[in-house]
Amino acid sequence: MIVMKFGGSSVAGAERIRNIAEIVKDQIDRKPVLVLSAMGDTTDYLLEAAERALKTGFVSIEKIEDLHLKAIADLELGAVLQKEIKTLFWELGSLLTGISLTKELTGRTRDCLVSFGERMSVRISAAYLRTIKIKARAADAWDVGFISDSEFGQAELRNESWVRISASIRTIIAEGILPVVTGFIAKDENGNITTLGRGGSDLSATLIAAACKAEEVQVWKDVDGIMSADPRLVSAARPVEMVTYDEAAELAYFGAQVLHPRAMQPCMKTGIPVLVKNSFNPSAPGTRIEAGPDKNTPLIRAITSRKNVTLVDIVSTRMLGQIGFLARVFAAFAKNGISIDMVATSEVSVSLTLDAERDLSSLCRELSEYAAVEVKTGKAIVTVIGDVRRSSEILHEAFGICRRSNIQVQMISQGASKVNISFIVNDKEADNVVEELHRFFFEACEKTAKGKEKK
Repeated sequence: MIVMKFGGSSVAGAERIRNIAEIVKDQIDRKPVLVLSAMGDTTDYLLEAAERALKTGFVSIEKIEDLHLKAIADLELGAVLQKEIKTLFWELGSLLTGISLTKELTGRTRDCLVSFGERMSVRISAAYLRTIKIKARAADAWDVGFISDSEFGQAELRNESWVRISASIRTIIAEGILPVVTGFIAKDENGNITTLGRGGSDLSATLIAAACKAEEVQVWKDVDGIMSADPRLVSAARPVEMVTYDEAAELAYFGAQVLHPRAMQPCMKTGIPVLVKNSFNPSAPGTRIEAGPDKNTPLIRAITSRKNVTLVDIVSTRMLGQIGFLARVFAAFAKNGISIDMVATSEVSVSLTLDAERDLSSLCRELSEYAAVEVKTGKAIVTVIGDVRRSSEILHEAFGICRRSNIQVQMISQGASKVNISFIVNDKEADNVVEELHRFFFEACEKTAKGKEKK
């Protein structure tokens, strides 16, 4: 058994649904389970409709109807499915009417609202699969065991979900049916619809795979896998053949468009590999994410960056030799609900980075009682993922590149995972650093290696 997850761009319309059907058909002997996101821009359309109903009292689902009814017509799915989808349209319209009357959009209502995208997507896709002689059944996540807590917008699945998911999915597959399951959503114990937060659809797929002990998870996106750098920035970027779970998590934390670390946790627990593939280019080998490193770990796997970062320097000579300086600093951040990304420390100082979109006035007032605080905005984190056992070599070359480009490195941190080295530069310098690092570690080193082989 395998699990195949397709994102919104992969099911954006009739042509894309036909395309994924062919991908599934080619692997039907592996007993796939499909997990689907909402079609194209459906989630954005749903949120726009809710905002309009909330602010103006006007209810319209025209964009949502047009997108789904066009797909149904283009796929020639007939009146039966139209009736099923129109029932969902009616429920959606009723929900929006309630929002317009109450002038309120709670977390619970919002989760119910956005669930309609996935619920329509699986029904249309399953219906089309049946027309090409694949026995497929659409299933809402809660019908196959996804039971969560009531943290709307970022729900966590309860432990009993593992047993329920395994039993439900295995029963459907034993009947010779392909399950087509909604990603991203669940229900709490009171029957309220919840959403699983960031990386939710990928998390749905990896949970099914882990619960059912699947052979692998395939996550189908619109890129050829995990790239050595952002291809929009580095034209010579290429797909990475393999990364470890830890490396993929670090790439995601520091800006790469990969699986969210949260989504990888079920597979990390069970050792199930994840294959990142491109639904627009199925023949591309993609990137495999596995537990351990391959035998020939390269010096560098990938380079990424994240802009619009704030650097906070905290210095307190009064705390020299006293116990509890760092404890007080981190307690202040926790009290103000501020998450920290990178940290570098000494006896009386700590430098750290965080998202720029935060009001730090309260935090700074609290810290200033015992430390000097300097806040620097407009910074970027550049992260090198690779073999940190050779960190001296990586740092020598990386800092040499920065020196030749007259770029000052303002902070450095090596993660506890031992797969990344990150450093801080100015926002406007980040693109140049990434390009130069990629040129050296991938393009120049590759040419050098090929030259040696010829000799």
